Amino acid sequence: MTAERINPPGLSPPAGFSHAVVATGSRVVFLAGQTALDAHGKVAGGTLPEQFARALTNLLTALSHAGGTPADLARVTVHATDVAAYRTHAAELGRIWRELAGRDYPAMAVVQVVRLWDEEAMVELDGFAVLP
Repeated sequence: MTAERINPPGLSPPAGFSHAVVATGSRVVFLAGQTALDAHGKVAGGTLPEQFARALTNLLTALSHAGGTPADLARVTVHATDVAAYRTHAAELGRIWRELAGRDYPAMAVVQVVRLWDEEAMVELDGFAVLP
C-alpha cells in the first residue's frame, strides 16, 4: 500500500492519529472489532492499558493473517466504555500503540459506548487496511 497521511496546517496538530489517510492498493481488509479476548474466549487484563494492548494485538494478528502490516492500517475506531479513563491513560496507550504498531498512524476515532459484547471488556478496536 502507498499511504499519504494528510494533516492540514489549519487543523489541531494530531497526536497519535492522522487527520486523513489516502491509501492506494489492491486489497481492502475489513477488521472486525477486537477486544481483549484470549485464545479461550475470556477477557484478559484487569486494566484499560492491559486490555488495550491485548485488543490491539488481536487486531494486528487478524491483519497479519490477512497479509497486512500495521503500516497498512488506513482507519481504526476505538470503542471505549470510559473515555475519561482513556484520556487519563492516553500517554501509556500511545506508548503501547507505538510499540505494537509503530508511528504510521491511521485515521482514528475514539467513541464512548455504554458497554461492549463482553461485560468485562473496556475497549474494542476495529478498522480497515489497504494492502499493496
